[in-house]
Amino acid sequence: MSILKGAGRVLAPVAAILLTATAASAQLRSSVYVSGLSSPLGFVQDPSNAAIQYVVEQGGVIRVVQNGSLVSTPFVNLSTQIASGGERGLLGLAFPANYGSSGRFYVCFTNPAGNIVVARMRRSSGNPLVADGSRFDFQWPGGLRWITHPLGNHNGGNIAFGPDGFLYVGLGDGGGGNDPDHNAQNPGTLLGKMLRLDVSVSDADAEGYNIPPTNPFLGQPGYLPEIWSFGLRNPWRWSFDDPSLGGTGALVIGDVGQGAREEVDYEPAGLGGRNYGWRNREGTLDTNIQPVLPPAFLPLVDPIYDYPRGMGQSITGGFVYRGNALGATYRGRYFFADFMARRVFSLALNFAPGASVPTVSGLIDHTDELGGTAALGGIASFGVDSAGELYLASFNGVILRILPSVRLPNPIMTIDTPAPNATVRQPFMLAGWAIDLNASSGTGMGQHHVWAYPLNGAAPRFVGVTSPGARPDVAAFFGAQFLQSAYGVIVTGLPPGAYRLIVYGWVNAAANFTVSRSVDVTITSSTIVVIDTPPNLASVGRPFMLAGWAADPAAPTGVGINTIHVWAFPHSGGPPIFVGVPARGGSRPDVGAYLGSRFTPSGYNMLVTLTPGTYDLSVYGHSTVTNTFDAWSVLRVTVR
Repeated sequence: MSILKGAGRVLAPVAAILLTATAASAQLRSSVYVSGLSSPLGFVQDPSNAAIQYVVEQGGVIRVVQNGSLVSTPFVNLSTQIASGGERGLLGLAFPANYGSSGRFYVCFTNPAGNIVVARMRRSSGNPLVADGSRFDFQWPGGLRWITHPLGNHNGGNIAFGPDGFLYVGLGDGGGGNDPDHNAQNPGTLLGKMLRLDVSVSDADAEGYNIPPTNPFLGQPGYLPEIWSFGLRNPWRWSFDDPSLGGTGALVIGDVGQGAREEVDYEPAGLGGRNYGWRNREGTLDTNIQPVLPPAFLPLVDPIYDYPRGMGQSITGGFVYRGNALGATYRGRYFFADFMARRVFSLALNFAPGASVPTVSGLIDHTDELGGTAALGGIASFGVDSAGELYLASFNGVILRILPSVRLPNPIMTIDTPAPNATVRQPFMLAGWAIDLNASSGTGMGQHHVWAYPLNGAAPRFVGVTSPGARPDVAAFFGAQFLQSAYGVIVTGLPPGAYRLIVYGWVNAAANFTVSRSVDVTITSSTIVVIDTPPNLASVGRPFMLAGWAADPAAPTGVGINTIHVWAFPHSGGPPIFVGVPARGGSRPDVGAYLGSRFTPSGYNMLVTLTPGTYDLSVYGHSTVTNTFDAWSVLRVTVR
């Protein structure tokens, strides 16, 4: 039996749902934030620490999530003190704004007899991530430490602190079909109501709460003063539009329907005393439930939105989005879900000038872009972190984070180096990354080929095939929705001149090189000189060995290195010092293996004796073609 299921019908085909909703804009995605949970019903932010959230599990355990990781030790374990299963269990958790100093927090659950308990608890002084085990159950009208609940379903149980600092408790109508005792309209019972309590009392207070003086029914004969609003069937998840993040402070309620409509009720900040109509109305429809009994009072307040059973049959109320990560498009939209349909939606809230209650428009079904019904499972609750970003508590044991989806041309590639219009010497690295949608929808990026097109109109030259590699930075940015890899190829053997280097990407789906990226560069020389020893910034004795290698493309494109000169430039100033001409020799097969057969490398070495001090050593290679020293390498050493 579902934790949310109301009496009703078999769910209509998904196709019918899609016909009622605006097509998803493919701008969101979901990512698993934490897994390994047991029937999570809530995700609650610690108001004293942005890095910590708590997961409420139906079976009675509250788990800690710290920096995105599940802490092994539970925060609370009430599993032996509650009734769990069906629609019963640990249902709610709330932290006051002063939790960091008070250490107090509050839970709502069904006790072994199936009645509803709201209790105050406290974190331990030695470890703030573990409760101290104490529990104080609120005492309700009539002297009981619980709210008597006649049947096993429609418990509600969500609790939260409002912007006014008071604790709100949302209760279902007591269960059964059609609210047989008319509880939601009975002013003498707390069932089917939203309650508002002042819990800023001492530990010695017998009840655990006071009645706020602004509660709308305080002092009204026959009305319990805890009541804030009437006419709820099973308020399964509700929230406040957070004023600290730019919200209105309104209370927005998802109320599960009987057999015809699911509804979203909107209450402007501070405007209690409303009657949302159940059992006389279900959504915007008159119920005509027999016997027809009068409501507690009029008028009955219509929901701002309701939907038929063809779209879903168990609403999960969510939040008005006030974060930044999803962008301005979604800020101010109300996100909600349907547990049985396994779908997630959002609505635009539109305020006319001077209006305190919005109209709604632009329903979007986000299910497919968030991973589909199988991946989402039954969404039992929403949550927000300290920045107002949205999370989904899936009954299949995971917390999902809603993220913006980066929608790119499919596929795409970049060139990271060299920079556009750079002047480079060979060999140099041409590198970047390529990305493609994952296997379920991607076109399949294959190999990449690099060609060089001389800008003087000469024939193009094939440079090589790139070698793939991982790019974790790119993966972290785009997420698992995309496949990404690095590529790189060493460019060698091109005569000096201006080129357009083009990387072609093979797309498997098209069986062709259909993606490309280009960069223009100027190659000033095809020679290279490298210093192997000493290392840069080394401290060396006298004399020390200076050694390395020089490379020149093989004929006919080579420029001909015929000599190497070494100079030392004192770091303290003064004229440069000609060190000498190192001996040439050695084929350097290690360099040849790296650069390939198009180059002819050779080694060089010499003993260097300099007076103590810091120097910039420059090794110059002379070209027989240009008759200039046009290749060099530099390092800094300190001579002791």
